[in-house]
Amino acid sequence: MQKIALLLATLLLLASCQSEKKEKENTIVIGKKPVKETPFDTGKAIFNGKGKCYTCHKIDKKSIGPGVVEIMKIYEEQDGDLIAFLKQEAGPIVDPETYTVMKTNFAIIKNFSDQELEALKVYMQEISKK
Repeated sequence: MQKIALLLATLLLLASCQSEKKEKENTIVIGKKPVKETPFDTGKAIFNGKGKCYTCHKIDKKSIGPGVVEIMKIYEEQDGDLIAFLKQEAGPIVDPETYTVMKTNFAIIKNFSDQELEALKVYMQEISKK
């Protein structure tokens, strides 16, 4: 009986650890209050962080690469698939002359999950509307 109780306690502990882990994955903490992170927030963090997009893309002007406003305008007008481009499943439709520079960043982008790519797209769509 004692072995069964120990086994049940272990299983409950493992199950609670897993649900806690899943809950914390998309939660940020501000002060002591946990706040769910939105796709916009995730996309912004990727754009300005591990994606290093900001180094070549400014919001509303051309830098090394086209600005985010221009990118999203052209993708919308041409019904393009930004995520397919980032996954290297579609060719460039915005400023193809700078594509060779962009190709070097695909080493970083290929490690992004579909969820991260979608969040990046959401961020770019939202900031291009402002």
